Amino acid sequence: MCDTLTALGPATFDGRTLFAKNSDRERNEAQGVSFSPARASPPGARLRATYIEIDAAPQTHACLLSRPFWMWGAEMGANDRGVVIGNEAMHALVPPSRVPALTGMDLVRLGLERGATARQAIQVITDLLERHGQGGDCGHLNSFHYHNGFIIADPTEAYVLETVGRWWIVEQVEGARALSNALSIGPTRHAVSPALLEHARMQGWTDADDRFAFADRLIDPVKDAGTFGRGRCARAGQLLARKAGALTLPDLMAVLRDHGEEADGDPDWSPRKTRVRSICMHAASGGRRSQSVAAMASELAPGGARHWVTATSAPCLSLFRPVGPSLAPPPHGPAPTDRFDPQSLWWRHEQLHRRALADFPAVLAELAPERDAAEADFRARMGAAWAAGPDAADRAAADCWARADQLERDWLDRLLGRPKPRRSALGRSASLAWARLNTAAGLPPASSDRR
Repeated sequence: MCDTLTALGPATFDGRTLFAKNSDRERNEAQGVSFSPARASPPGARLRATYIEIDAAPQTHACLLSRPFWMWGAEMGANDRGVVIGNEAMHALVPPSRVPALTGMDLVRLGLERGATARQAIQVITDLLERHGQGGDCGHLNSFHYHNGFIIADPTEAYVLETVGRWWIVEQVEGARALSNALSIGPTRHAVSPALLEHARMQGWTDADDRFAFADRLIDPVKDAGTFGRGRCARAGQLLARKAGALTLPDLMAVLRDHGEEADGDPDWSPRKTRVRSICMHAASGGRRSQSVAAMASELAPGGARHWVTATSAPCLSLFRPVGPSLAPPPHGPAPTDRFDPQSLWWRHEQLHRRALADFPAVLAELAPERDAAEADFRARMGAAWAAGPDAADRAAADCWARADQLERDWLDRLLGRPKPRRSALGRSASLAWARLNTAAGLPPASSDRR
């Protein structure tokens, strides 16, 4: 489950287009950030995506990718032309295909590699979708099949693209927009696939202007109740609306860290109290297997884009780190897998995150002010560095990552140096579920905590 946000110039403080996304996946499904350089391919070359081969593009754009460790595609990313894309799992009354095809993550990466603008990326994705379809298992330890929706933005425009099978529909964003795991496009639309429009006509859905309520007709209400997709989308929209016309990147980061109405005004809130899924999601027992495993936020302007990534799970306990103009994140250890590796940034943070869950309210209250102060310092340093040129910005980004690493090491040492609470804030069943996943990943046991 995921949440994606965008805000165009009229909705923002300084006229920049903003974009942000949380990627929610299974709790050991590590997601690293990486750089994919531009590449050229000869005529007739083929490209292997997650499950299938397709024709390679003659030329691709360089990309920053946030990618589940086992997939070719990406949950979110940006290219060197200032295009950003994030996807969402969508559930419809039409069952998703189980036949391996392109995944939603493949389509994110293909749109970034081949689209120089948001409109071009939409054309890339819809053409490939109609040609190859979407399908295949997108789960890690648990089977998961779904359709996909996307927010696609560049410095001047943003769009919502929602799909069911090979059908697609596009809404142009005005102001600010959120998208979660629920079909959302109504009668107002920018474009629609001919096959979908023909189906809508045959079903008697369309009015005299060929308009129809796509989401209302096709959403699966049972699946939506489980994902709380419409509820999370509404919550994100409400949070964005509070600062309409003055939104900043930290505002969108704050939305990605939101734990829902249940946490508002409750200093003792912990994931155990969550009855429905929240934007910043923490896994528990039972069916809530997913957590927010990575986050990204971007500022887009015609003169250049600025991107920030956590490269770690739990945005509420993570630092957004800057990526320089080269789009290559600073060296941060080996790419993560689903096995614990103390050299991997993602897994180093997981030690902090999973230890913090046992005493979540107190840990979040302690770390959040330090987190916010560090990010404010990063933004100030990067603002001066970006003004000084690309090389200076890449160097400053590396310095910020080093500072973030040190701060997270200090946080972990602090937590490991104190006794665990006698009663975990997670509760017994969730603690047992986490313990099973910790063992599966080879994470050091709790008995290794230093006293």
